[in-house]
Amino acid sequence: MNWKGCPGIQQNPNICGGEYTFLETRVPVRALFENLRDGAKLYDFLEWFPGVSEKDARHVLKWMEKSLQEF
Repeated sequence: MNWKGCPGIQQNPNICGGEYTFLETRVPVRALFENLRDGAKLYDFLEWFPGVSEKDARHVLKWMEKSLQEF
């Protein structure tokens, strides 16, 4: 998955081994999809990871939706 250009996330080699994370957090983007896969709702995820903003999580979901449409 190419996350370059997706708003709401960052990649820093010094944070989580260079994984994409939500802005100003150490929460990997993959954590959102793992939780959704396991049955969590978006608001559950936001409650469990309070550093992640709803805006940033929605940016990631929209980016994924757009990427899947191009697939």
